[in-house]
Amino acid sequence: MERIAKELLAKKQGFLFGNEAVVRGALEAGVAFVSSYPGTPASEIGDTFRKISCETRLYFEYSTNEKVALEAAAGAAFSGVKAMVSMKHYGLNVALDSLLPLVYLECPLVIVVSDDPGCWSSVQTEEDTRWISHLGNIPTFEPSNPKEAKEMTKMAFDLAGQYKIPVLIHLTTRVCYWRDLVLYEPLPQKIKFTGKFPKDPQGFKVGSARTIELHQKLLAKIKKIKKETSEKSLFNKIFAGKGEVGIISSGISFFYVKEAIKDLKINPPLLKIGESYPFPENKVKKFLVNLKKVLIVEEEDPILEGEVKKIVGGLKIKIYGKEMFSEAGEYKPEDVLIVLAKIFKKSMPINLKENIKNFSPAKIDKRIPSFCPGCPHQPVFYAVREVLGKDKIYGGDIGCYLLGAMPPFYGEDFIVAMGAGIGISHGISQTNKKKPVAFIGDSTFFHAGIPALINLIFNQADILVIILNNHFTSMTGQQPHPETGENARGITKKIAIEDVVKSIQVDWVKTVSAYNLTELKKALKEGYEKKGVCVLITEGPCRLGKRLKGGTLKSPVVER
Repeated sequence: MERIAKELLAKKQGFLFGNEAVVRGALEAGVAFVSSYPGTPASEIGDTFRKISCETRLYFEYSTNEKVALEAAAGAAFSGVKAMVSMKHYGLNVALDSLLPLVYLECPLVIVVSDDPGCWSSVQTEEDTRWISHLGNIPTFEPSNPKEAKEMTKMAFDLAGQYKIPVLIHLTTRVCYWRDLVLYEPLPQKIKFTGKFPKDPQGFKVGSARTIELHQKLLAKIKKIKKETSEKSLFNKIFAGKGEVGIISSGISFFYVKEAIKDLKINPPLLKIGESYPFPENKVKKFLVNLKKVLIVEEEDPILEGEVKKIVGGLKIKIYGKEMFSEAGEYKPEDVLIVLAKIFKKSMPINLKENIKNFSPAKIDKRIPSFCPGCPHQPVFYAVREVLGKDKIYGGDIGCYLLGAMPPFYGEDFIVAMGAGIGISHGISQTNKKKPVAFIGDSTFFHAGIPALINLIFNQADILVIILNNHFTSMTGQQPHPETGENARGITKKIAIEDVVKSIQVDWVKTVSAYNLTELKKALKEGYEKKGVCVLITEGPCRLGKRLKGGTLKSPVVER
């Protein structure tokens, strides 16, 4: 068994990342079904469950996308089995169509989502998942460290089971990758791995007038949760202090606040929000008594700030919030220190500007992101530039191959979201004289590319789609997907991409080795010149993925 699996199944404690602490909390809660689609910074949650599922009866799967993962976990929850689904923030957008109706139904499910302030591992947008808590009336926890990640995960299962409602755990990158000592509680001796779906004429159904009734029940349930749990939660905690200026904070920002007040030698009243939806209005009111000013420190969007301002209303309390900080990117400890020094009129304990001026880091040549040595995508972008030139319209997508947009290839004109490369290219094909070329990867093809490709056939587009198949979901850690012939538990049926493409009657399809430049160039020319929907599949294994699986690695030879 690998180190992390041993550490998570140990009896007393472990030195865990936040993602691993979530897994331990779920195990202590008795989770039996877990599904996921990999997406950093949440990828390690699924990867860790995969390792543990090999040693236990716990069921884990990598699903084809986040919507499917959510639906699979909901099915297990409907059947009375404790279930969890994990994904990154964009993934929740994909799953949203099914999530909102599930909240109306009695679905005791735990959903773990990680945002990525600063876009350390995300290329699309900064996004605050907490808006979806408010949009969907979804109870939400915000861990600020690995210890809380474990405890809040357990609490989320308790709350989901007690009130029969999905519960969201909102992580951020720094919490996911903060490592800390986490004390364990005993794992349950008995876990329900097999459920029974309850047949009922009403059942788990939304529709027409009944939806209004379900909505009313949901709103009543949220009021009850607010009164019975959020207002009383140990994760919503007031720390007594001195003075008429208080601070409200959540998530990782709370520890930046604690560090800053220690450096400034001040002791203001603090309110830490850990169970943020339903919002603990009465606890906040209690905190505001005798205060004249309140600073709200939260990463991402001003959601707590908005809730506090509703409560303050006409009271003569000055609220400081996002206007004191950068509205984009993640916070750093020094950002919080500077703001607190200004609010509390304290001298800075250190001269940040002087420190930065005197800091002399090692001189490292700047380099742009690039493909791994031997990556099969690299010769494809080279061949495309050689055969089709730089003036064609190239649609990009989400995966390792987005590096094809970088020098020296400059091979993608737009990158939006998973599967969007094909969809946007279709609109271009119908409104431009130039035939576009759309790139998409193997895992992304199964995630969101198939409907877009069918739309090309249905609406008679003229386009060349290049599917880059390296046999792994490589960008997030070499996880399997439907084409690999392997799932999270072992060998399974291999769903060949070419068979899928042929089944929807494209006008032309060909599979070539990414390393055979002669055949690759010939196929590119043929596919681009032929009218209609043409699909070129390039084959070559991810070098890192093959190494991780223990395969023999030879230096790739590019055939000219």
